[in-house]
Amino acid sequence: MVGAGIWGTSLALRLADTGWHVTLIEQYAPGHIRQASSGETRLLRCAHGHDDWYAKFAWKAREGWRRLGERAGEQLFLETGFMWFARQEHGWESASTQVLKNLDIPVEVLDPADAGRAFPDFHGDDLAFVLREPHAGVVRARRATQITARLAQSAGVTTIRAEALPHPDGGVQVNGETLRADRIVWACGAWLPGLFDLPVTVTRQDTLHFDVPAAWASIPAFCDYDSSVYGHGDIDGAGLKCTSDLEGDPYDPRTGSRQILPRSEGLARDYLSRRFPSLAAAPVLFSQVCQYGLTPDAEWIIAEVRPSEWVIGGDSGHGFKHAPALADYLADILDDTQEPDPRFGLHPRSATRGLRTSGQTG
Repeated sequence: MVGAGIWGTSLALRLADTGWHVTLIEQYAPGHIRQASSGETRLLRCAHGHDDWYAKFAWKAREGWRRLGERAGEQLFLETGFMWFARQEHGWESASTQVLKNLDIPVEVLDPADAGRAFPDFHGDDLAFVLREPHAGVVRARRATQITARLAQSAGVTTIRAEALPHPDGGVQVNGETLRADRIVWACGAWLPGLFDLPVTVTRQDTLHFDVPAAWASIPAFCDYDSSVYGHGDIDGAGLKCTSDLEGDPYDPRTGSRQILPRSEGLARDYLSRRFPSLAAAPVLFSQVCQYGLTPDAEWIIAEVRPSEWVIGGDSGHGFKHAPALADYLADILDDTQEPDPRFGLHPRSATRGLRTSGQTG
């Protein structure tokens, strides 16, 4: 296993738990600041427009996060609830509502005035309705990545801290040696397109947390799909998260600046002034540069690139929350008991909007 982000560590833990001998190679420490998995939080929601595959997967992952937290003795998933601010009567949120109802995933459609009572300050005159997922919430992302890596080591996973490169004839080059195995999985996040010819573009995504009064700690997570803005209340003292999900500039995770751009703060403040006016001048308490590995259609990549060598990546900003369920899915693929869904293959991809919504939801 190459890469100790949340996908790599989750799969390593799952395989070790079922008897595999796993070696996990990572050039930095799990949860390091250059990982896409290193953000303080990720949102976990099931709404996904017309698509029911990811909706079902997220619901399964939610239970996986709860079990992982119990195993670690630490709460990793916070069931804050989640509100989608719908601008259109028959838009993305309406499609999501019907899919979730069909899957028996709890969901409510609220009048904006009723939904607004969940926030200390709220302006919702531009909304048609609010879609509420009562059992959605927030994952403590960086902490979850570190704990998953720790549990994997306790389960017998061997870890090597080193840079890994694909050998031209197959295998993994590490510290002048070539390592081979029955299965090799490259889960390298933003480094993946530099290792293989894949349809993945890496972009910078600035995240901001604002210093707010205590009443904002217990609000639901939220997303405005049409504005590409998402956030949640003050968790663990890091401040209220409110940030844009608009596609950022191309980014190199190794050399790119870790300072957010002024325009990112401007976008967040503009939204706060419209939706939560009392927070328009709230000071920035914490900020961080994250990155997305984007595919043109926002579908993941799960594919065999060379005999017995797999790549998993292109999570497109909506992959983190799925990690516990994805580990089970990938384990079945590596066991040859399941074929990956064709949507994840190395076929030509075309651009589409609809899957990635609020990328830092994981």
